[in-house]
Amino acid sequence: MTDGCKKFLWGMAAGLAAAAFIKTDTFKKGCSKIVAGGLQLKDDAKEYFETIKEDAEDVKAEKK
Repeated sequence: MTDGCKKFLWGMAAGLAAAAFIKTDTFKKGCSKIVAGGLQLKDDAKEYFETIKEDAEDVKAEKK
């Protein structure tokens, strides 16, 4: 068996294992948690920067 053939077979085995893993509920729940966490982080950052913007506007208004 050639080296290229071995690599191909290992690739096929890894692809089949990944395809089986992707279909599991554990993987789907994990992805859902990651996406939810990312969305929460985005919302928190948006609120934080909005607060900073408001504070900067207040400082600017006080200087005038």
